Amino acid sequence: MASAMRIVLGLLTLVTIGMIVGALLQLAFIRNLEDSYGTGLSSFRRTLGSQNVGGSQLSTVVSGWANDKDAALLRIGYVKPEIISWSPRIIVFHNFLSAEECDYLRAIAKPRLQISTVVDAKTGKGIKSNVRTSSGMFLNHAERKYPMIQAIEKRISTYSQVPVENGELIQVLRYEPNQFYRPHHDYFSDTFNLKRGGQRVATMLMYLTDNVEGGETFFPMAGSDECSCGGKMVKGLCVKPNKGDAVLFWSMGLDGKSDPDSIHGGCEVLSGEKWSATKWMRQKPTS
Repeated sequence: MASAMRIVLGLLTLVTIGMIVGALLQLAFIRNLEDSYGTGLSSFRRTLGSQNVGGSQLSTVVSGWANDKDAALLRIGYVKPEIISWSPRIIVFHNFLSAEECDYLRAIAKPRLQISTVVDAKTGKGIKSNVRTSSGMFLNHAERKYPMIQAIEKRISTYSQVPVENGELIQVLRYEPNQFYRPHHDYFSDTFNLKRGGQRVATMLMYLTDNVEGGETFFPMAGSDECSCGGKMVKGLCVKPNKGDAVLFWSMGLDGKSDPDSIHGGCEVLSGEKWSATKWMRQKPTS
């Protein structure tokens, strides 16, 4: 019995160390990205020729990345990371998507939008609820093979340091005036959804439109300041939806447990339409 306990404790220690090392590697990657962004924009010596990556013209402004297709695909020189909270862990990636990619995702989604659902804790299935009043759809497996979608998914994987195969299908959402998503957790509280890919580790939330009043992403446990959420002042941290920006946050802490402070919501839209695309990432491959 004692030896079994030692084995279990040893495995838990290894998992914890692995998660900490992974987090440190990701921070180092972000720091390097911040340096390349600043250097590229301050020098701005010349704009490189556009490269056709996945059907998307992604030009790179950093002279050191000439003829580097991976740099173009990752939008090096455009994407600017901003760490806005350490607990819960939240990073905003400004200019994560190009305008063309945003419009492309909206065009795919618009004909297939349906009333959004939430996960039922008992069955693990999607059910309609007044907690979530948007409309949305999921890209299918065939669309996941489209070059532009592959480019976006590779970018998500690189910036989150989570393998592509651990990601769920991208969901595209539309919030119209008076629509919202009450504060919730992205990690599962049921066992049904854990069978395929394990628990959700992190979420990449990408904004696809501008000119939206309200519609902020609200983190009530991040910080003690006040922010505007759908026109109301609330305690916590609010991220305004700007076209092309993305918010990366973790549902799991470095201890390998679900982080209750990762609770978040979509504030009420006051005017305009808020479009977003969400990618949830799991502990293991999802297929």
